[in-house]
Amino acid sequence: MDNSAPLTQRYALRRDQPLWAAIRGGSIKTGQTIAHNAYDVIIVGAGISGALMAHALSGKNLRVLVVDRRSPVQGSSLASTAMIQHEIDVPLHVLQKSMGVRNAQRVWQRSAGAVEQLAGIVQDLNIKCSFQRKRSLFLAGEEYGARALKAEWEARSEAGIGAELLGASVLREQFQIVRTAAIDSTISASANPAQLTAGILRRAAMHGTEIASSVEIKDVRAFDEDVVLSTSEGTMLSARQVVFCTGYEFLESLANKSQKVISTWALASRPKLKRPEWLDQYLVWEGSDPYLYFRSTPDGRVILGGEDENGEDAYKDQTKRARKTKALVEKLADLTGIAIGKPEFKWSAAFAVTPDGLPMIGRVPHMKNVFVTMGFGGNGITFSQIAAELIAGEILGHHDTDWDLFPIS
Repeated sequence: MDNSAPLTQRYALRRDQPLWAAIRGGSIKTGQTIAHNAYDVIIVGAGISGALMAHALSGKNLRVLVVDRRSPVQGSSLASTAMIQHEIDVPLHVLQKSMGVRNAQRVWQRSAGAVEQLAGIVQDLNIKCSFQRKRSLFLAGEEYGARALKAEWEARSEAGIGAELLGASVLREQFQIVRTAAIDSTISASANPAQLTAGILRRAAMHGTEIASSVEIKDVRAFDEDVVLSTSEGTMLSARQVVFCTGYEFLESLANKSQKVISTWALASRPKLKRPEWLDQYLVWEGSDPYLYFRSTPDGRVILGGEDENGEDAYKDQTKRARKTKALVEKLADLTGIAIGKPEFKWSAAFAVTPDGLPMIGRVPHMKNVFVTMGFGGNGITFSQIAAELIAGEILGHHDTDWDLFPIS
């Protein structure tokens, strides 16, 4: 095996300190050594995707190992604003044009179901992560105006996904927002993503999942009955199944095919910020490119993000970060009158997008026992749950009827 280069692309993934890094409960202790050489399943990546994958395989009488080149929860999951939405970056009525009405409906229905499943996991495992059920307010913008939102509302209604179309006058009266239209919907949530990820990993560990940090996978070889991995330390590991949950550090063999890495910026205000009462019940985003999105936290902060741009290194530029932060603060003030002042936290990160806004979930070509999940766009937590359901089903011998919806090529 060739140990000269990393198997997955390496990114710093984020800059500065996200809010979640300053709050306790977002880290876990891991083993210093790997206990065995052979496992039933090895999961590469200890972010939210790997955590949910481990949860889906817990209690199934399997020997499971989760490895990460970092400490758990220290990658892109820590940079999330944790707006857990069933709404996908590509609206339903647009997605229908590229993949057909029924398949697009299945995608959106599956996304809505994933949010409900996440709510159930948090409750069943009693995870303390500031999880809150939220409504979503999708505002008309430069890319999707009032006519497009009407088409979107009709498409969602036909798919059985509850939503209400609001006109300009209702927006002014109820939300003090001046836009031509909006869609008000349920089936969304918010959380502390670090506490959520760490909490799920802790529970998986309690059920026997082994978690090891500072383990970098350098090569993978698939054979008829098992998969062999080599680490940067020269250790050889084998498993019947391997799942790469490496987020935006996707497999090199697939890196340039159907997705690209872009940069985004986010910030959090001081606690107990003056804000409209309705905001505590909503996640807000707009039909623009790039779009502004924001929400509040239980301690009264306002978190917002956006200003996305092409370029996987743009988020590293400190001068650009200052300019983007200023733009976000001004956009929020113009839209809502909320005065952030000086943000208490600000950060930037890289994330991957696909042309249709959907993740890529499936088997690596020519490696029947190697799975990959990547390209999550703005729906990382929701899509991670879908990936966990689909791939765990394949590993456990329960083929999911939605398996065909998220091809990797």
